[in-house]
Amino acid sequence: MLGAGTGTCGIVLPEATKEKVVGVKEGDALALPFGVVTWWHNAPDATTELIVLFLGDTSKGHKAGQFTNFQLTGANGIFTGFSTEFVGRAWDLTQDDAAKLVSSQPASGIVKLGAGQKLPAPSAEDRKGMALNCLEAPLDVDIKNGGRVVVLNTQNLPLVKEVGLGADLVRIDAHSMCSPGFSCDSAYQVTYIVRGSGRVQVVGTDGKRVLETHVEGGYLFIVPRFFVVSKIADASGLEWFSIITTPNPIYSHLAGRTSVWKAISPEVLEASFNTTPEMEKLFRSKRLDSEIFFAPN
Repeated sequence: MLGAGTGTCGIVLPEATKEKVVGVKEGDALALPFGVVTWWHNAPDATTELIVLFLGDTSKGHKAGQFTNFQLTGANGIFTGFSTEFVGRAWDLTQDDAAKLVSSQPASGIVKLGAGQKLPAPSAEDRKGMALNCLEAPLDVDIKNGGRVVVLNTQNLPLVKEVGLGADLVRIDAHSMCSPGFSCDSAYQVTYIVRGSGRVQVVGTDGKRVLETHVEGGYLFIVPRFFVVSKIADASGLEWFSIITTPNPIYSHLAGRTSVWKAISPEVLEASFNTTPEMEKLFRSKRLDSEIFFAPN
């Protein structure tokens, strides 16, 4: 996800014969499968940094828990490890030319373009199906004075099926609450706080609170499978981006109009809570118009 700035991203998908050149800006989300080759460019006249947040499944990485990536060029490029004989044979160059080409870029990772150098211009056609701007996409949930949600799934960003991950961007207003809920399709949630601040609580399947903390922009936390999470925003509001380990995430909420409580019969609620019919009626009468996000009273 693009956290700030505007720029260009070049993408070569596995087995593709031509790169896609995509213009990117704040709020963009891209689904990149295993084996993809990318380059990122922040224009010389840009007034802000180009900030890219990489979130993904690292369980199949060279080192589990870490992203596996390598540079094709530069001081630590992969071809610096091959002999000039092998490089020359692979690229059909003389060994002298191969050595010269491999060693010509002294920088590593991030490089500065030379005066007059230009990179390809973005293509609107290339962007189709590759990126979705979460700040401009139609809202899946929009609750006045509560919050808004955009969900990334196979419908609006088909590549997430190949990646095997879904995502959502959630923004809640000042002092609003996000209903306690969990992913009911056995998915992990990795949540990055984009901006704002607030409080988070996570409760495990044994009913014990495993996380209670105050978060702000730049924080990241993980919600394990079937653990229940809830958040309350400070005066600044709270915005977060989560990836979910399923391409079409489904959530179950435990408060609000669409919660399981509204579906369960009164008799079962009374017995479950060991409470009176009067308390059950009071409980059921609440949150009849609120769904997922609860504005402050």
